[in-house]
Amino acid sequence: MTRYFSLLFVILLISCSDNTKMAFLSPPSIIPKPQKLEVREGSLTLGATMTFYSDPEFGLAKQFISEYLLPNGIVLEPASEEKAFWVLKKDTLLSKEGYTLEVSAKRIIMTARDPEGAFYGMQTIRQLLPPTFENGNLKESKGISLPLVKIEDTPRFSYRGMHLDVGRHFYGKEFIKKYLNYLAMLKMNYFHWHLTEDQGWRIEIKKYPELTSHAAYREETLIGHYNDAPQQFDGERYGGFYTQEDVKEVVAYAQKLNITIIPEIEMPGHAQAAISAYPELGCSGESVPVATQWGVFEEVFCPKEETFTFLENVLTEVVALFPGPYIHIGGDEAPKSHWKNCAHCQALIKKEGLKDEHELQSYFIKRIESFLNEKGKAIIGWDEILEGGLAPNATVMSWRGVQGGIEAARQQHQVIMTPTSFCYFDYYQSEDPNEPLAIGGFLPLEKVYGFNPVPTELSKEEASFILGAQGNVWTEYMDTEKQVEYMVFPRILALSEVVWTGPAKDPTHTYAEFASRVETFHQRLDALGVNYAHHLYKLISMIEKNDGQILYKLQTLSANKKIKFQKDYGEIQTYQDPIPVQKNTVITAQVFDEEKPLGTIVKDSIIFHKGVLGDINLQPEPHPNYSAGGKEALINGRLGSSTRYGDSEWLGFSGEDVTITIDLGKETSFSNVNLRFYHAPGQWIYAPKEIRLYASEDGTHFSQVDRKILDNNETLVHAHFHIPNTVTKFLKLEIPNYGKIPDGQQGAGNRAWTFVDEIIIE
Repeated sequence: MTRYFSLLFVILLISCSDNTKMAFLSPPSIIPKPQKLEVREGSLTLGATMTFYSDPEFGLAKQFISEYLLPNGIVLEPASEEKAFWVLKKDTLLSKEGYTLEVSAKRIIMTARDPEGAFYGMQTIRQLLPPTFENGNLKESKGISLPLVKIEDTPRFSYRGMHLDVGRHFYGKEFIKKYLNYLAMLKMNYFHWHLTEDQGWRIEIKKYPELTSHAAYREETLIGHYNDAPQQFDGERYGGFYTQEDVKEVVAYAQKLNITIIPEIEMPGHAQAAISAYPELGCSGESVPVATQWGVFEEVFCPKEETFTFLENVLTEVVALFPGPYIHIGGDEAPKSHWKNCAHCQALIKKEGLKDEHELQSYFIKRIESFLNEKGKAIIGWDEILEGGLAPNATVMSWRGVQGGIEAARQQHQVIMTPTSFCYFDYYQSEDPNEPLAIGGFLPLEKVYGFNPVPTELSKEEASFILGAQGNVWTEYMDTEKQVEYMVFPRILALSEVVWTGPAKDPTHTYAEFASRVETFHQRLDALGVNYAHHLYKLISMIEKNDGQILYKLQTLSANKKIKFQKDYGEIQTYQDPIPVQKNTVITAQVFDEEKPLGTIVKDSIIFHKGVLGDINLQPEPHPNYSAGGKEALINGRLGSSTRYGDSEWLGFSGEDVTITIDLGKETSFSNVNLRFYHAPGQWIYAPKEIRLYASEDGTHFSQVDRKILDNNETLVHAHFHIPNTVTKFLKLEIPNYGKIPDGQQGAGNRAWTFVDEIIIE
């Protein structure tokens, strides 16, 4: 059940490895794509020694390129601007962070307004050079050529960020440096370092040594998925932390790459590890363990004076380590049950004239903001900090969709967009059932590429408060550095293009060209040793209804490629026309380059039941983030994944009761109606408690046929109606929403999601 995009054509970056000059006839494959790129015929050969002039202000760019070229045998020698082969000079008329680059037949001239632009210009030069430069394996530098180009470039957004959670799983400082290198290569300028969690505190605070001796370690870790029943654990102590010397080293390294690090110290929620070390910080004062599983926990910081003293002392040490303008204070997923039952909290609410616990959280955040403002820092918080009133100078990270960002922008607060549906790189990136375990959801490369951080609902003035976007990497299911790379690449390439080049005006038509550059970029990732995901050669498969026929269609956007398929494990054929389906059918297919197979095999099992030729109506429509297959996905003969809810066969509804009406087209005899629901409380997804089936002859007057009470103890909850020898034209299913998520569960107090799959009528 795979519907994927692949490549339309391949653009190759040609580079010389001998003394022969070669003409560069195709645009070079630069990611993110420059705003303006002109390619001329011919090339410029580089020597083992090149004279180089740099404006004194651009020392960072000079240092980077010198250190990048040296392992490949190329040395830059200082020279005057007039005599230099390579010139890097200042142009105050350019935009902030912008640069120009002209490679002519005689020399290289680069201009920039500021050090940032000069540095980004060097990243473009980097991508014009052969990928083997990345690992210093180029043994013969003589004859290396650059294409003749003229580039004018500047970023679309000022905030271009990536996040990494080191609380769930810990990665050493050397990997953090490697991660920073990846960001710099793609012209990203912010690294959001998520340092504290329920499962581990990762930064040394000298005033509170038990944060690292105790809170940095958990006794064991969950094995498998959070939704597995029963949950299992490995029984092994796990943890780690960064010393302040480690942090200083990483910060200094980031500065060399023009990256600002934003540390996150979570509050008031996601604080169980800290409370485990210092129980007096909680409302009960009772001892709790460092969390060993994932999720949202009831333990939150209690807004007592001793808690604020603790947090101010912690933040004082954090501020001294991070020179950037921001401190991220979290503010998300903070259950209020302990506050509701805490005499001190209730007295504080009354004393401060607050309405409820949400306003108490606002009071908490505002107090921390005031402290950090006095230290010269601004705060960033997740969009929950809007609840109860936004702190005066806070920047909002909008993650629960874009609505929080819209609301904050309309209040004239700066916003960083990071919605789950486009920016959560812990989601699955392929519908391949062999994908490594992930939290859930589905976020393929093409969807990231199609992201626009500026909601259309905003006016031009309101849109000016959108600083940019950020990719988030939550690591519950990433226990190795290689798995982090696999989940980040190549999706980070798409996000870098969104935030630097700007959102694609017509992503459906331009994605193929982007994907061709991604394919070329694979060579650079190979040289860097990056463990990236291979999902470019994918198939789009679909069911089409035409004149009472069911047709199975396959498509690839790869130029000069062919598709081979088998129907019911028969003869292997080359796909040319849609395949008729008249019974239960199994089709396997794969993309080929001549006789070489590419990508993975797609296998579809089509259930030719009595509803596939019908018409369907849904009330309400599914949520836009979970409606990729459209309403026809429920009667197209294909089941969704049994292990994840994010593919295009599952339809998701956010908190609403659902009514599904099916017109079978004529009086039809059947005996069984089967459907299933996804049940994953860890993702706020609950199967309904009951479901009702109705029948009608005219589509207007319906009679109830049956009602089922569902047992939602499994991930897949089946609803089976056995109604022998029923004859009707219309069927209707009423699916009441589960209701509000119970206290103590993730998302408590919010209405549950409903996810429904194929409705099989037999």
